Amino acid sequence: MEPLTASYTLKYSVPKARVFVVFLSMVLCTAILCLLQLRFFKPKIKDFYSFEVKDSRGRIISLEKYRGKATLVVNVASYCQYTDKNYIALQELHREFGPSHFTVLAFPCNQFGESEPSSSQEIESFAKGNYGVTFPVFHKIKILGSEADPAFKFLIDSSKKEPRWNFWKYLVNPEGKVVKFWRPEEPIESIKPEVTSLIRQIIMKKREDL
Repeated sequence: MEPLTASYTLKYSVPKARVFVVFLSMVLCTAILCLLQLRFFKPKIKDFYSFEVKDSRGRIISLEKYRGKATLVVNVASYCQYTDKNYIALQELHREFGPSHFTVLAFPCNQFGESEPSSSQEIESFAKGNYGVTFPVFHKIKILGSEADPAFKFLIDSSKKEPRWNFWKYLVNPEGKVVKFWRPEEPIESIKPEVTSLIRQIIMKKREDL
């Protein structure tokens, strides 16, 4: 009976060995594929200009059109204690430094004190009619919570600073990276030097590329 038992054990162990070899091969193949994916298919790192947003009429706009500029991104509201002062200051900034190398980008939001209840087109008309705004006023968005607009969420994640009220300002460099932020009560005089510095860098780089 001894030979029979040994033979049976041998026959039984062969399929188990084959299964182990197949399993090991699958693990190795998976590991190799993962390494290749990391090496050759690295996900593109997002920057602010790589996002798409909607204009006041709901049309898709690529922020790529602003790449190469310094941009000041602001969450605006029409009925806030900071509305007059900020819209006037933002338009002054845009008029002084834009539009070749700088622009203000306004994103209406109703999440702070419900101070932006109107429709997107009404908000744009309000800004243009009352303050002569010539910079873009986009579609009304949410900037907090799970429904936050991806472009604005990028600003918050990059700066580690979440807006606590209307008219928070994020300065984005020509490559789409956040370089500074300001609270709504901070004066325009504190923003101008940073914008001037970025614009100077843009002009110098263009001269070097000639």
